[in-house]
Amino acid sequence: MLILTASDVRKALPMDASIEAIKRAYAALSGGKAEMPVRSQLRVPPHDGTSLIMPAFVDAAGGEAMAIKIVSVFPKNPTIGLPLIHAAVLVLEAETGEPIALLEGGALTAIRTGAASGAATDLLARQNSKTAAIFGAGTQGRTQLEAICTTRSIETVWVYDLDCELVEAFIDEIAGQGPIPTDLRAAPSAQDAITDADIICTATTSKRPVFPDDALKPGVHINGVGSYTLDMIEVPLETAGRATVFIDSQEAAMQEAGELVAAINKKLLSTTDLTELGDVINGNAPGRTSEEEITFFKSVGVAVQDAMVAQLALMNAKEMGLGQKVDW
Repeated sequence: MLILTASDVRKALPMDASIEAIKRAYAALSGGKAEMPVRSQLRVPPHDGTSLIMPAFVDAAGGEAMAIKIVSVFPKNPTIGLPLIHAAVLVLEAETGEPIALLEGGALTAIRTGAASGAATDLLARQNSKTAAIFGAGTQGRTQLEAICTTRSIETVWVYDLDCELVEAFIDEIAGQGPIPTDLRAAPSAQDAITDADIICTATTSKRPVFPDDALKPGVHINGVGSYTLDMIEVPLETAGRATVFIDSQEAAMQEAGELVAAINKKLLSTTDLTELGDVINGNAPGRTSEEEITFFKSVGVAVQDAMVAQLALMNAKEMGLGQKVDW
């Protein structure tokens, strides 16, 4: 059994390669090459927490992958100095079911979630996109920004969070790192953040929209990745209703995408308006069709992402000599 720590996982998962792994995961899912039950949710009411169990088998281009992730989201954790998300990924040998590796899942989840937005941005955002807005100055916001800057030449980034100190720490930590530009700015309001934005990423657990619909510029691309239950809504319903909407999984979206289900219930959107990103990758559906079109990728996170990115991490870890082997 190989054990990979958070540090090992980060070293083994460069963003550009992770984005390509996510594309393969989505292509396999939409192409009928994956087995993925809808994740189970274990709610922990006394602590306002949720633990999710996410298994998947993927028969993708480049090989098979099989893994089970347990991820816990406890919103009160940051107030006591702990991460919002704790997770572990158990990797299984697809041919035999033998457990072969255990990966720290918090780092993996942040990277694969960022990579999902990177894949969507690469496929849907305008090629000349230069300005980005990030909502949520936490770990997820960091990988969101890294991913979109990996796929587009972003020059200016507006960062918005209700916690101003978090925003300042975010900017100080990652401005100029890798593909991220040095011009990162604290947005005084949500509207200020999106007025000039070509790409918007929302990575919060908000239960109400984090920006106003009427401030969006034509042609903007939006990645919504923070909300994962029906009572969480980051993106305005009006935006979901007038945008071209892309999702990771039809089944998962109908059970967990708060913005989309609410918009459908209000007759602003139909299930037939939702396109799986994998269908775009497989050439079975169009992506962006005009420069003025607003595109919205709503991801609730699916287990095929974890399986494929874990496979990539193991391959790179072996080449780099990362991790600790233990008897099982």
